[in-house]
Amino acid sequence: MTPADFKEARRKLGLSAAALGHILNTDPRTIRRWESDDDPRPVNPIAARAMQWMLDGFRPKEMTK
Repeated sequence: MTPADFKEARRKLGLSAAALGHILNTDPRTIRRWESDDDPRPVNPIAARAMQWMLDGFRPKEMTK
């Protein structure tokens, strides 16, 4: 998943960087780094997998509140 794909997935899910950070137990700054083309580090593969699960319909309890 590219940074642009990750950002688009977050937006499709209607999540802010802070909300996604809470779900993934990750600092929102890290979420923004994963979405940046300027950062050489790739998107965390586990986070990318979790995003795909959420796009496919899985909703963690943090999203249902």
